[in-house]
Amino acid sequence: MRQAPPALSASGFGTAWFGLCVAFALHILDEASTGFLAVYNPTVTILRGRWSWFPLPTFEFREWLVALVMACGLLFCLTPVAARGMPGLRPLAWFFAVLMFLNGLGHTLFSILGHTVASVPFPRPAPGFYSSPFLFVASVWLMFRLRRTARVDFQLPTGD
Repeated sequence: MRQAPPALSASGFGTAWFGLCVAFALHILDEASTGFLAVYNPTVTILRGRWSWFPLPTFEFREWLVALVMACGLLFCLTPVAARGMPGLRPLAWFFAVLMFLNGLGHTLFSILGHTVASVPFPRPAPGFYSSPFLFVASVWLMFRLRRTARVDFQLPTGD
C-alpha cells in the first residue's frame, strides 16, 4: 500500500528558509548601501595585527558583493529542498539560522557601542543595522521550524 508523503507544513521548513533568504538578501543590500566594508576591513586589519591567526579576510567591494549574492542565490535555490524537509539540509539550515542570528546581534551590538574595536568608530547606527531585525525574526522562525519538524519522518514519494 502506498503512503502519501508527509504534508509540507508538517515536515518542511521551506517557508522559514525562504524568509531567512529574503532577510539575508535585504541585509546584503543594507550593508552594500551603508558602507559596511569601510568598517569591516579596518576592523579585520586591526584584529589581524593583534592576533596573527585571525581568520577573516579583507575584501574589495566587487568581490565581496559577488560572493554574497552568489551565496544568497544558492541558498534561495535550496528552498524546494527545505520545503520537502530533506534531512541532509537540516545541519546547513541550523548553521544558516544561527549565523544570521549572530550577524544581526553583532550589527545591533556595534550600533549600541558606536565602534567595532576602539580605533574603528562609525556614526550610529552601524552599517547593516536596519536589516538586523529581519535577520533576528527570520532566523528564530527557521530555528523554530527546525525544532518543530525534528521528529517528523521524511519519506520519499514512491511511484506506485
